[in-house]
Amino acid sequence: MFRTVATAALVAGLAGSASVAWAAPACEPGKLAEKYPSLVGKTVKIGADPQTPPYAMRDGADFNKVGGSDVDLAAAVLDCAGIKHEMFLGGWSGLMPATAGGQVDVFWDNLYYTPERAKQLDYVMYMQAATGALTQAGNPKKITGMEASCGATYAVGLGTVEEVAAKKQDAACKAENKPAMTVMTYPDVASGIRLVQSGRADIMMTDLALVDQLAADNPKGFERAYKIMTGFNIGAAVKKGNADLLRAIHDGLQVMQAEGKQKAIFAKYKIDAEMEISAAVKTE
Repeated sequence: MFRTVATAALVAGLAGSASVAWAAPACEPGKLAEKYPSLVGKTVKIGADPQTPPYAMRDGADFNKVGGSDVDLAAAVLDCAGIKHEMFLGGWSGLMPATAGGQVDVFWDNLYYTPERAKQLDYVMYMQAATGALTQAGNPKKITGMEASCGATYAVGLGTVEEVAAKKQDAACKAENKPAMTVMTYPDVASGIRLVQSGRADIMMTDLALVDQLAADNPKGFERAYKIMTGFNIGAAVKKGNADLLRAIHDGLQVMQAEGKQKAIFAKYKIDAEMEISAAVKTE
């Protein structure tokens, strides 16, 4: 249950609560010592994998520059609090243990919340996950949803929730005596894109933001057939016990959302505005 509190004292009293939300603050970089004293003089390391577009990615013109929706949002939030920061780039799978171990201060790169992960890290939620259905431009099969997919060929990531969903729908098609689906797995996103491009697959299921970016960058080749809001939440995560940084991130995200800056960053990177959720702390 999310609980709204008015003062830091009440927040401290709820330290064992599963989730917490605070009153909306303002950007006050000059009050760093007053609001987040443990962060004075510290340079916060933001952990991200530059191979996770559109959340974090290297600049095509300058390999040393990194951008993306999560990179931009993290910088805006920490600047709001007056906190110095730098990027810590690495493989996505290694960033969680690096954050739990203190080598990274905040893991900010399309990190899904799970209760198991929350045993190691405290989260600030700011968006929900969504799946997109990539198809050829014009949507040749006129597929408008998973329930309209009987007889279609789907490309899904091996071992993903999309693979489970497609196989479940295939079973439903057969149970209703409708044409079966063909479910193909791909080892990486590039392979899945090629399956749609070549016409071997009617639909490729993957992250909605990636689908929308591909469709926007290649309007003559691709479009989004439909989207599914998955119900999973995504957040920035810090090591357990890092209360000042956790609150600074939460405060900054509330400002970004109240002023429309998070939505503006989403729009820049072709991310569906519906994916934004109200900032909230989750510690369990």
